[in-house]
Amino acid sequence: MNFDLTEEQQLIQGSVARFIKDNYALDTRQQLVASATGYSDTYWSMMAELGWLGLPFAEENGGFGGNQVDTMVLMEQFGKGLVLEPYLASVVMGGGALKRASDALKEAVLPAVIDGTCKLCLGYAEPQSRFDLHDVATTAAADGGNFIISGHKSMVLHGGSASRIVISARTSGERTDVNGISLFLVEAEADGIQRESFQTVDGLRAAEITFKDVRVPAKNLIGELDAGYAILRAVANDAILALAAEAVGAMEMLYKDTVAYTQERVQFDHPLADFQVLQHRMVDMFMEYEQCKSLLFRATLETVQNSDELAQRSIHALKHLVGRAGIFIGENAVQLHGGMGMAEELRVGHYFKRILVIDSQFGNADYHLQRFAI
Repeated sequence: MNFDLTEEQQLIQGSVARFIKDNYALDTRQQLVASATGYSDTYWSMMAELGWLGLPFAEENGGFGGNQVDTMVLMEQFGKGLVLEPYLASVVMGGGALKRASDALKEAVLPAVIDGTCKLCLGYAEPQSRFDLHDVATTAAADGGNFIISGHKSMVLHGGSASRIVISARTSGERTDVNGISLFLVEAEADGIQRESFQTVDGLRAAEITFKDVRVPAKNLIGELDAGYAILRAVANDAILALAAEAVGAMEMLYKDTVAYTQERVQFDHPLADFQVLQHRMVDMFMEYEQCKSLLFRATLETVQNSDELAQRSIHALKHLVGRAGIFIGENAVQLHGGMGMAEELRVGHYFKRILVIDSQFGNADYHLQRFAI
């Protein structure tokens, strides 16, 4: 495997790094966290102008024809900057489902996603489903040229500000059957939809969304009827790779901030970094970070190369390792910073909270360890 970035990927990396340096000081971020939407519409428009919103979409749909490696490069930088904008929700998750839709639906919706005027979200989790994508109680019943959707989707990332929602619904079979799941694109303001938005522990936004007899045109079916699980699984895998890249970026900053702090903080007439036990602790942090980064490269490249079974096992291993190692690095970063480690004025605690939330998305470390063993 070749782990070297292409010239284009290096340009993306540099462009995102400059954007974060210029726009994402911690105090600016915290002001955005406290705003109505929890992110900046101005920054979102800038991301569209820079071409980032079109990165993973085909050129014939107005995108740049990128793949999971390109998204990885971008998301790693987002992790370093604690970026709040709904890139994961709209581009990777909602857009990832639409990439696999009919040509007519892609032509109708993707240009607006790419120019930033349409924000998407993905409703897949339900109150009873925990981490199982196939546990779907939301129903979609055919009614002439429409489907009538009823149900409840939980923890929909940026669901409160999305203009369209991609949801999974059961069109046949029992609640936990893999077959019988279909995906639909739903207008967020359609009659029968109720959204309750809230702030998550990491400062992002999610929503509880209920659907009561929501009428959706049959043309808004994504993929084949009853065959939506394969699309949902592929989107989840792409989202896990993106989340892992974001977590790796956060881990790098936690490690670097901790090293810098222990070199500056003096105790007993010596910098903390002079004490061997703390040096060993930081070496352990660095090793965990490097293992995560290496496995991220492997899982991403296997996915790009269409090594389906091999890639799936690597994705399970990656999500497990990112969850376990991320929490280890975060806990040690907070501890080595002392009481100020969780202060709102210091970014260490904000990285740690983001890593904790990443661990809970699309299955935590324990869940993916079990899946890897099966």
